[in-house]
Amino acid sequence: MASQLLAPITQITDQRQKTEAYKTALQQILDAGQPEACKEFVSHMLTDEVPLVISRQLLMLFAQGLARLPSATHVAVATAALEKLQPRVVSFEDSVVLLRENLAEQLEKEEEWSKAAQVLSGIDLESSGRALEPSYKLSKNIKIAMLYLEDDDSVNAEMYIKKAASLISACKDEALELQYKTCYARILDAKRRFLEAALRYYELSSVRPSPSCVLQLDESDLETALRSAITCTILAPAGPQRSRMLAALYKDERSSRLGDLYPFLQKVYLERILDRSEVEAFAQGLKPHQVATLGAGGTVLDRAVVQHNLAAASRIYSNIGTDQLGGLLGVSAEAAEAIAADMVGEGRMAGSIDQVDGLIHFGAKQDVEALMRWDENIRGACAKVGELLDTVTALGLVAR
Repeated sequence: MASQLLAPITQITDQRQKTEAYKTALQQILDAGQPEACKEFVSHMLTDEVPLVISRQLLMLFAQGLARLPSATHVAVATAALEKLQPRVVSFEDSVVLLRENLAEQLEKEEEWSKAAQVLSGIDLESSGRALEPSYKLSKNIKIAMLYLEDDDSVNAEMYIKKAASLISACKDEALELQYKTCYARILDAKRRFLEAALRYYELSSVRPSPSCVLQLDESDLETALRSAITCTILAPAGPQRSRMLAALYKDERSSRLGDLYPFLQKVYLERILDRSEVEAFAQGLKPHQVATLGAGGTVLDRAVVQHNLAAASRIYSNIGTDQLGGLLGVSAEAAEAIAADMVGEGRMAGSIDQVDGLIHFGAKQDVEALMRWDENIRGACAKVGELLDTVTALGLVAR
């Protein structure tokens, strides 16, 4: 069909008449909605029979009209058209950009997140042939990052959010800045940098965009950000920074309104031992990457709970045997000792480990040493008393 419509047009010598004839043919081809005819039209536009000034105009109209075709046809034809245009992208850059934007939007509707991101990433944002606004470049890099995040591809998402970071200072668009911050927080979360993610989420939970901002946040959005901040803080490795973040969240009056999450936050903040039923209930609200198995075995949550319970135990006991600690944490004595060694070595918990006696002493080093000297002195005094009693007995004297 397409060849029958297009062949006679090549014989027209008047450029204006030829252009109008091609427009009419294109309209008929799009109305018919036949994929092969659409592909033939693109191929014909790229032949030497069509002047470049006409093919540029017609391919732009083609890109605009393609979006109204059925989804399957749109995707198939746009994909084929981009393959044909790629070798000559410099000549048809505007048409290629529009094709990619519309195709990515269609793929996004079909939840083909990574494919949509790949299509958008094909746009040359550093093109010397087009003057691009920083806001346009920024929006595209953020969009690509967010699409990759939908498929839990934090590696590619981070690559594009870093590109966006270099543009954010040159753009004063409040909506884009908000999207950037949200995307960055989600990337930190996905990469299990939980404490950094918590800080970002907590900042977002208090954002109030100006009335002129095209992107507004309602109370549910702010609550979601606060919930994410709490969750990430709980999952973060135990230590002083986590304790400070827990304190800020616990004292925030909004947290107390989260009836399902607040009791768990309260127990974590007060450094109380967490039991299995509470942990399992908390796990129900976690995302897949937050319950993923770590290389050393166990999940992110398991690690966080064990470290928390160890820190909580350090508030209760001055020292504890590794066997007892293992039973308390639900791990072996060797694992309990290794976890304690890591936390002490990284400065996230004060204490020392006596491997000979199988004891873990909690508290600052000087405090532990003082207690050990005290114990030694007590043992020495008891030994002296024992020696004195033995001497008295040997002399036949009665100790009163």
